[in-house]
Amino acid sequence: MPERDLSFGRSLLSLRRDQVHLMDPTEPMSMEVELDSFQRQVAEKFIDLNASANDDKLLSLEWIGKLLDSFLCCQEEFRVIIFNHKSQLLKQPMDRLIEDYFERSVKALDVCNAIRDGIELIGQWQKLIEIVICALDASHGQLGEGEIHRAKKALIDLAIGMVDDKDSSNSLAQRNRSFTRNKDHNQHHNGYLRSLSWSVSRSWSAAKQLQGIGNNLATPRASDVMATNGLALTVYTMTSILLFVMWVLVAAIPCQDRGLQVHFYFPRHFQWAVPVMSLHDKIMDESKKRDKRKACGLLKEINLLEKNSRMLSELIDSDNFSLTDDNGLQVKERVEELMQVRESVKEGLDPFERKVRDVFHRIVRSRTEALDSLGKVHDQE
Repeated sequence: MPERDLSFGRSLLSLRRDQVHLMDPTEPMSMEVELDSFQRQVAEKFIDLNASANDDKLLSLEWIGKLLDSFLCCQEEFRVIIFNHKSQLLKQPMDRLIEDYFERSVKALDVCNAIRDGIELIGQWQKLIEIVICALDASHGQLGEGEIHRAKKALIDLAIGMVDDKDSSNSLAQRNRSFTRNKDHNQHHNGYLRSLSWSVSRSWSAAKQLQGIGNNLATPRASDVMATNGLALTVYTMTSILLFVMWVLVAAIPCQDRGLQVHFYFPRHFQWAVPVMSLHDKIMDESKKRDKRKACGLLKEINLLEKNSRMLSELIDSDNFSLTDDNGLQVKERVEELMQVRESVKEGLDPFERKVRDVFHRIVRSRTEALDSLGKVHDQE
């Protein structure tokens, strides 16, 4: 990576280092190096993501999977930093800052559950696409009225399912699905991990949840940075990345009451802020395109499914439709394109769901470990 001017975070850390050195020149600088490394890693991850966000990749299952991989790497390093400096978490203002982060992270767990419902919905669309492809596959023999009727019905069901309706996911949300597999969790953890025990409710709103994660998110004051030895910047950075990743998931995947109008402002002094804001602008531009304004999700594969199924439906709904004329050739081409999209979704959806599951469990693990460690440190004192 080319040399850059010192970021706001690094300059504050350096200021703190100089002050400590004047008071105790023997204190090691390992903590500053550790925190600076975290800032650099976040910046490098998002610079890479921004560079790969071209028209063919942006908001595809592959690209969002890469985003989640980057988040998991940052989350793991954040977890290690918090664990290494757990004694700092009991001191003011760090106790308030880390509690605030964990409250936001619980809201992110609900988003993960809602995204899981959206993934299941896409899986249902896959089954409808299978019906269409099987019905219109000319290689199975001569197509009759029965095959055409089945294809039409499946296409109608698919079109209804892909309408951007805020209540379209309610039936899925009521299935009480969540990422938790072990029902015998200690009651101590059930109190503060509400999202582990049920999926999102009928009145749940993705837009409001995102607003809750980002509410009053502000750059830490210089005094807080000094008082926490720079940890305040680390928490702010991780919170910002958490908010952005949840926002991308809501933008891409169908879920209740989607809304992208979340206020984002990350000071450009942070090295990671420029690529993050660039990605934000690219995704907002995608959402404003005419063919995506009413989309149930900006995922590239959803857009391709909607486009090809709509064009196929228009072809076979034609009054003069016949498999022996040009329409028949166009139907064959559309079916082949639909098969390609189906394969793309089939190959990418399960790995994507596993990554969303990993994000959920990694957030839970980080919170659980931190709270347990804080309890032990408090008992020792």
